[in-house]
Parts: sequence; structure tokens; C-alpha cells
Amino acid sequence: MTTNPQIGIIMGSDSDLPIMEKAFAVCKEFDVPFEVKIISAHRTPDVHAEYSKSAANRGIKVIIAAAGMAAHLPGVTAGHTHLPVIGVPISSKNLDGMDALLAIVQMPPGIPVATVAVDGAKNAALLAIQILAVSDSELAEKYIQLKKNMALESIKKNDGLKY
Repeated sequence: MTTNPQIGIIMGSDSDLPIMEKAFAVCKEFDVPFEVKIISAHRTPDVHAEYSKSAANRGIKVIIAAAGMAAHLPGVTAGHTHLPVIGVPISSKNLDGMDALLAIVQMPPGIPVATVAVDGAKNAALLAIQILAVSDSELAEKYIQLKKNMALESIKKNDGLKY
């Protein structure tokens, strides 16, 4: 989906795609246009800087940045834009994503990055939806309905359980 994207989803490698597809699904569920780019803060720093600096002018309102291991992509993105950035630490075979999580959450003062759980692409997209819903009442209603539906599902699932 690329018509007037409101959410930019970037990742350092195409190996992150299987995790990030959960974010795509949330955006589609809420009918929020998004774009997806493979941009490395290390391998293509100039491309990344241009993307981050131009995002707001292109209509992007929130950026979701996923990265594993050293996980510089979310922080470097936040350094280049005034837009909200949500970091998704991606698990790796060596440290199970703890390296990425720590790299993303330890941002210096003045460069905030919202961070979700390791491999938490779905929550990253839901957080982006919440941010957009602050100024979009239709989107807010959709999100409120999602929360109600989750609560009802939980009640139905747990109804009759004995403790």
C-alpha cells in the first residue's frame, strides 16, 4: 500500500520482513496507508538520512524502524526527523534480541524512540495507529472497537475457568 502513506516502515535488512509483516497486516486492517523500505543505517547511510529527513514532507506521520543486533536504525532515524519513531528490536540467533532491545531503549536525552518488545511488530503498528488516532476520530473509533473486541474475546475465553 503506497497511496499517500502515513506510516513509514523501515528495516535494515530483508531478513526482518517475516517479523514486520505483522505490522503490515495491522496497517491494512485499519486501512492506514503505509510504505515499506529496506534501508540500512550502516550500508546506505545517505539514503537513510534522506528518507528520514524527507518523511514528513512526503506525508509520513509516524516511522516504525526495525533492526536487529546493534539496532542503530531507530535511533539514527529519530536523530534525523521530528516525527515519532517506534523501534522494533529484532531477535537474533546470538543474543535473542537483547542486544537490539538495549541499543534501542538507551537513547540519549532529546532523541526519544518508543520501543516495543523484541519482535513486537504488531504492537509497533498498533502504537502508530494510536498516535494517528489522536487527530483522526474515525481511526480512534476503529481502535476503540478493537480494544472492546479484545476484552470480549478474553472474557469469553476465560468464562467458566475455576481458580
